[in-house]
Amino acid sequence: MDELIGSIAQHGFSIAVASFLLVRMDRRLEELTKAVIGLGSVIEKRLSQEK
Repeated sequence: MDELIGSIAQHGFSIAVASFLLVRMDRRLEELTKAVIGLGSVIEKRLSQEK
């Protein structure tokens, strides 16, 4: 148990920063996914109008 606490104390800041960045990146990836899906819909509509 002491080893676990020592390891957390030693690497805690790195773990906190990595976790924070992963959470922020997840939100951005969700927004990017929605944007790509929306772009696909627009392209599909434009192509169907040309025919």
